[in-house]
Amino acid sequence: MPATCVVGLQWGDEAKGKITDLLGDGFEYVVRYNGGANAGHTIVWGDRTFKLSLLPTGVLKPHVTSVIGNGLVVNPVRFIEEVDQLTKAGVSVGKNLVLSDHAHVIFPYHMEEERLAEAESGDGKIGTTGRGIGPCYQDKVGRRHAIRVGELLNAEHLRLRLRQIVPIKNRMLKAMHDSAKQFDADTLAEEYLGYAKHLAPHVGDTVQLLHTALKQNKNMLFEAAQGSLLDVDHGTYPYVTSSSSLPSGIWAGSGVPSRNVGRIIGVVKAYTTRVGGGPFPTELNNDTGERIRKIGREYGTVTGRPRRVGWFDAVAVRYTAALAGADEISVMLLDVLSGLPEVKLCTHYECDGQRVDHFPSDAHALERCTPVYETLAGWNENLTGIRTYAELPAAARNYVERIRELVELPIFVVSVGPDRAQTIPVGN
Repeated sequence: MPATCVVGLQWGDEAKGKITDLLGDGFEYVVRYNGGANAGHTIVWGDRTFKLSLLPTGVLKPHVTSVIGNGLVVNPVRFIEEVDQLTKAGVSVGKNLVLSDHAHVIFPYHMEEERLAEAESGDGKIGTTGRGIGPCYQDKVGRRHAIRVGELLNAEHLRLRLRQIVPIKNRMLKAMHDSAKQFDADTLAEEYLGYAKHLAPHVGDTVQLLHTALKQNKNMLFEAAQGSLLDVDHGTYPYVTSSSSLPSGIWAGSGVPSRNVGRIIGVVKAYTTRVGGGPFPTELNNDTGERIRKIGREYGTVTGRPRRVGWFDAVAVRYTAALAGADEISVMLLDVLSGLPEVKLCTHYECDGQRVDHFPSDAHALERCTPVYETLAGWNENLTGIRTYAELPAAARNYVERIRELVELPIFVVSVGPDRAQTIPVGN
């Protein structure tokens, strides 16, 4: 099987980008198959840090072909900004970056719709990033008002489509709120035709590209955006993203059949975080939570919003590991827990007076669940300089081993810092 997938098993922000970057040297293709510019990846290369939200992490490696698949929604402005960021840093971005002509395009009216929808939701806010992701996916599924990347390359066609779509969008936005922004079709067309000149050298039929690579037995690495608990079908709906963030999204989001994926690596933090609304059984609204947030720098790569923080939830990770078909897991940010007198793991829930061992993906049921914890001894040692598993303090090893037992999967690596060198193979 020539393909591997790296997928987050929590609510996103699990440091998947680091694992993808570490594995990338062994692959010829790195493929994004879902989401958009709401998926922040922070990559540390020596003394340089790159923050990407749309481009695949493989774009930092000149020998790798990085693919933005048909399952994504693309903001051309963000695409251009990230390419410029890399170019200024001396990273060559050319034919090694390919953007699907079937990916869908985010327009300003998508962002305005999302802003108004959140503003009018009151206590029912989903907690979106405000990047227009959800409304663009709505248009994709609705078919009538969607525009794909390939359509940006045909000027007359784009003008015609926007003249059809924009008046409808303006009426809808105005109905949502009197203060809604209004848009001009021809102005938007000229703006996006300008962007198209920058995108054009990268646009192609990525399905054909990847199927040709499969015939040539090329190695592929798929990177999922967001986390499995945000999957639109299997996550904590409605507090989810608008795409399939599990490996099941690979087939639809790239055109590569799932039978070609032979290895799935699940990524988890040594604790749990989430951004936005929705139930979070192990959330810590106390000094311990604030300490973990500060030490772990738990602020959104894309939005800068502070993340909600809680103890590791083994019930949730068992659920997502099964859904993802994970073969092994990587435990990230273990160093953040150093200095705590004790650490806790959620082993099961109590809900309506009953013990619950499975994860209720229905958000309303999950809201009624309270975590049942197992408490382990903490450790004071600084882990950031440790390079072998045997060197970890006994208490830290016990914590990792208990995660392995609860999730019932082997541990691939343990991460003790953002740098590539701060990654410890485990091999159990």
